[in-house]
Amino acid sequence: MWFAARPGNEHCQVPAAEARQACDPGGISGRRGPGGLAPEWRKVAERPLGIRAARGSRAEGGPASRLRAGRRGGPRAAGAGQDRRESRGGEAGGPSRPRGQALSARPALALWGVDSSSGSAPLPALAKPRHRPLGLSGMAATPQSLFPSGDDLDSSQLQMEPDEVDTLKEGEDPADRMHPFLAIYHLQPLKTHPLVFAAGVPVIAQVVGTERYTSGSKVGTCTLYSVRLTHGDFTWTTKKKFRHFQELHRDLLRHKVLMSLLPLARFAVASSPASEGDSREIPSLPRAGPEGSSRRTSSKQKYLENYLNRLLTMSFYRNYHAMTEFLEVSQLSFIPDLGCKGLEGVIRKRSGGHRLPGLTCCGRDQVCYRWSKRWLVVKDSFLLYMCLETGAISFVQLFDPGFEVQVGKRSTEARYGVRVDTSHRSLILKCSSYRQARWWAQEITELAQGPGRDFIQLHRHDSYAPPRPGTLARWFVNGAGYFAAVADAILRAQEEIFITDWWLSPEIYLKRPAHSDDWRLDIMLKKKAEEGVRVSVLLFKEVELALAINSGYSKRALMLLHPNIKVMRHPDQVTLWAHHEKLLVVDQVVAFLGGLDLAYGRWDDLHYRLTDLGDSSESAVPQPSTSCSDLPATPDLTHNQLFWLGKDYSNLITKDWVQLDRPFDDFIDRETMPRMPWRDIGVAVHGPPARDLARHFIQRWNFTKTTKAKYKIPMYPYLLPKSTSTANQLPFTLSGGQCATVQVLRSVDRWSAGTLENSILNAYLHTIRESRHFLYIENQFFISCSDGRTVLNKVGDEIVDRILKAHKQGQCFRVYVLLPLLPGFEGDISTGGGNSIQAILHFTYRTLCRGEYSILHRLKAAMGTEWRNYISICGLRTHGELGGHPVSELIYIHSKMLIADDRTVIIGSANINDRSLLGKRDSELAVLIEDTEMEPSLMNGVEYQAGRFALSLRKHCFSVILGAAAWPDLDLRDPVCDAFFQLWQGTAESNANIYEQIFRCLPSNATRSLRALREYVVIEPLATVSPPLARSELTQVQGHLVHFPLKFLEDEYLLPSLGSKEGVMPLEVWT
Repeated sequence: MWFAARPGNEHCQVPAAEARQACDPGGISGRRGPGGLAPEWRKVAERPLGIRAARGSRAEGGPASRLRAGRRGGPRAAGAGQDRRESRGGEAGGPSRPRGQALSARPALALWGVDSSSGSAPLPALAKPRHRPLGLSGMAATPQSLFPSGDDLDSSQLQMEPDEVDTLKEGEDPADRMHPFLAIYHLQPLKTHPLVFAAGVPVIAQVVGTERYTSGSKVGTCTLYSVRLTHGDFTWTTKKKFRHFQELHRDLLRHKVLMSLLPLARFAVASSPASEGDSREIPSLPRAGPEGSSRRTSSKQKYLENYLNRLLTMSFYRNYHAMTEFLEVSQLSFIPDLGCKGLEGVIRKRSGGHRLPGLTCCGRDQVCYRWSKRWLVVKDSFLLYMCLETGAISFVQLFDPGFEVQVGKRSTEARYGVRVDTSHRSLILKCSSYRQARWWAQEITELAQGPGRDFIQLHRHDSYAPPRPGTLARWFVNGAGYFAAVADAILRAQEEIFITDWWLSPEIYLKRPAHSDDWRLDIMLKKKAEEGVRVSVLLFKEVELALAINSGYSKRALMLLHPNIKVMRHPDQVTLWAHHEKLLVVDQVVAFLGGLDLAYGRWDDLHYRLTDLGDSSESAVPQPSTSCSDLPATPDLTHNQLFWLGKDYSNLITKDWVQLDRPFDDFIDRETMPRMPWRDIGVAVHGPPARDLARHFIQRWNFTKTTKAKYKIPMYPYLLPKSTSTANQLPFTLSGGQCATVQVLRSVDRWSAGTLENSILNAYLHTIRESRHFLYIENQFFISCSDGRTVLNKVGDEIVDRILKAHKQGQCFRVYVLLPLLPGFEGDISTGGGNSIQAILHFTYRTLCRGEYSILHRLKAAMGTEWRNYISICGLRTHGELGGHPVSELIYIHSKMLIADDRTVIIGSANINDRSLLGKRDSELAVLIEDTEMEPSLMNGVEYQAGRFALSLRKHCFSVILGAAAWPDLDLRDPVCDAFFQLWQGTAESNANIYEQIFRCLPSNATRSLRALREYVVIEPLATVSPPLARSELTQVQGHLVHFPLKFLEDEYLLPSLGSKEGVMPLEVWT
């Protein structure tokens, strides 16, 4: 039984059985593939012909061979195919269709047993054709036989009915499109015709020039057409040969014919009126024969330009994958936040080339690689390649100072190869010709050296990021304001949230006291994930025997909330060093960093409360509500008066955290044990520095995904950095910010981020060296003064040199240092504090006052007792009431801050020790903030222009530390004059004496040995013997400032004994 799908077209004339087998809608043969097509037909429909030569070019009778025959004037010369089709149409009994007449879809619908007039009533059987069928002589017995050969590019075959045009627009509705940047998480296979172009925005083509070259002895002169395309704000250039236009034309012909054979469901959509921009006819190309070759080049350029522009007005053809391949566009091309449109296309890449720490196998040698075809996308600061079958991003290569592009077999070991080098990988690409290799290398280099130049060179202090002027920055003192601002920013998130912490506690409350779960971190992240926001969390994977932060629980608790929350832990193999940075980035628009982990014990305010018992008339601790969930039970917060719930109420020296999977259970008795207040500094930055910080997170995330096999699955996506070209387009800002120049600094090594950088150390040294009036330092650790062996950083040395310089020149120069009175390790200080506490104290005192390398030893040797006029070393302490009597506790300083001359500030996660500053150990982040907006102030009694950011931060710190609220006349503007320095020193000495008299608190200068310490602690303090008298004396305390006890245990050797577990560890762990 024979039938003709279209009258007058012998290419669609096949036996009915064959047609049913190839295009069965599911009811006859049951071999239908996705989209209603049998596998044979899908193979034809998905053949990627884009910019490469057709597969049939080498086979006898293939499209390319027929084109060559046409050029030689053979039987397939230009015009012959049309004449033969018209004559055969007459022989078949059907009238020859006039040129320009539209093809009808209705005869094809009869193929499925459906009456095309009604669109629904089934026919009892296939009707016999009303004309005599033709034989199949000269046609291959394959599905390709139904399609035109492609060498005769006649538009009359591809006219379209209005219903076909209107119902095949691929649903371009702006209301249905997702947020533009979130498209990177929803990439589709390249052959599924995803929406690439923005709805309602035209694509305009312009052939701007030609290039003529000779590619070889067998082929004559070839012409390349340079096509400049514009889509909204995006402009790019592609270079094509004339045969690429022919291949595109042939693919669109095949697409049109195939669509006419789809099941009725494809055409069942209600027809809408044809839009003005849609044409019913595909334009024609100039002939490839003598007529085309004799055409003038300029007119041919114009003809091709008109041809492309006609096609680009029709969504049916514009969104087809062959067209997007021809135009070199993808779903990542027109996302504004990814920057300009770079070069794209199908290319072969070689496996391997990763520069991973500890990789010694032969995986980078040529005997262990394979070539794979990928879709390569080049952007202004990175390149990536995607899997053609799934559309998933397979790798992202960020440009960095190690960037270099090379072409040639010598550097790539491949003919027509391109090598792209960065610090993380040498990526080898294989092109089809030397011309294409040069084109790819040129485009990659121009983008990297143009818009991406900020990242391919080192900047001041050898940082990966340049100084960013005009940045809005806001400081935070203590966790209350910092956590509240983080919560507000999370609520504003629309696309992404990046979090990396040394320790993260999912159940902490960001605004307190909490009366509901609305401000609980994990609940907030879950709500944003349900809204479509992607949450990516990087946690430090600790050695469980050494640390009790239980990152495994944090990962499980977050990942169970929603599929849009992804958590990775790193590293697996490094046991001595840690990921110590604290960072949260929202939409790559605003970034928070500093010393504050989103963890227990960090929330505090300027009151530094020692107790938290709530309302005595209510139940002190909210009781957990019953729940059958695996997650921790949530307490009833309706009448809650507590600031610190469960594990959040802590004293890390008295007892370290335990049972973190039970977050709302107390682990110390809040009725008898005061908490330890936590002082910390944070900062938020907007715009370009936030992009720089996001880039650091993305670098670490992608590095972790590449190095750990468990994260290579698609469930953990690669992240993409936003372009700095849109960084100043801020959808929201935090209140209270001030404009300044901000530069991102970091300490990273190959184990942590794949590259080495120690710009935080360089910035510290430069700032100290260039300071003119004073330095104010708050830090958790102070281990410095290099001896070339045990301690290597020279922060302490620079401080000594700067003081000696001021003394020699007779300048007034002050250095204020604030440190925690004891290291933050669990231990009983009344018995010496334990091995960990003593080890840190050993290196701290070695830096400050003990040994030939110490600061005070060197200053005394140069100026005697005059050192007291230059440097002050202090700590913080507070007091309260618990159990009916006064109690006291040190304020744990966890800040990492330096202020110089009220104009320069460094805030971050880096301690002053080798672990944080050398780069080869812990990973850290910081920002260098330089004021550009000034206001009048004083410096040593002289009028001075101070920076608004630095001055406001220092004055706030000094106000809380000195208790300035009780001194209305206290002027904090001048930190250098003698009057203020004497006030500072006098307050610290007075407060230290009062606390020692009332509480006999430790550490103390009165306990220079362990024996003296044992005798000291057996004496009852005044706070226990006479609470009323103690309270009376405590009224004389001003603020929280106390002197650091420089003589505590000075007669003892504080390093751990070799018989202890701490003594077995390398000294580098403590420094």
